[in-house]
Amino acid sequence: MTDAVTTGPTATVRLPDSDATRAYGRALAEVLRAGDLVVLTGDLGAGKTTLTQGIGVGLGVRGQVASPTFIIAREHPPLPRPDGTRGPGLVHVDAYRLSSLDEVDALDLDSSLDEAVTVVEWGEGWVEGLAADRLEVTVVRPRGGVDPADDEDAAAGERVVTVRAVGDRWAGVALPGADAVAG
Repeated sequence: MTDAVTTGPTATVRLPDSDATRAYGRALAEVLRAGDLVVLTGDLGAGKTTLTQGIGVGLGVRGQVASPTFIIAREHPPLPRPDGTRGPGLVHVDAYRLSSLDEVDALDLDSSLDEAVTVVEWGEGWVEGLAADRLEVTVVRPRGGVDPADDEDAAAGERVVTVRAVGDRWAGVALPGADAVAG
């Protein structure tokens, strides 16, 4: 018998560029807390790291949030807030180069899961077992007729972000943009 998965709120937003994607990440950080798992899905260049940069700023963590593709995981400890408290840290993982569940297990992500927000790019199908409660985020960047040979500005271009809350933790939580459904 499998456990029933509780699905919470869903939000879909259209973001005109990378600045808006970072701003949405900052807004998303406002509903995140230590122990939260965020699983990011999207094509190469869709804006997963850009969204995570906004989450990092919103959480108030140390260090520049950059793609951890070659080092697999980066930890960003929390900075002190103006009132002297600290929020959760950020563990930013890129599962793109992982090829087995053993490699995922070797990252020992569950050891820091309770103390930080863990964001896993390319995590779909790999990390859902870490937490019954999670946000599943899909980032789509329609390229509509752009010639790949063109040197398109990486900051330009619309992204469509869909956030799906899974698990009891998200009951009653208002996701940013929940009323801004893409058409």
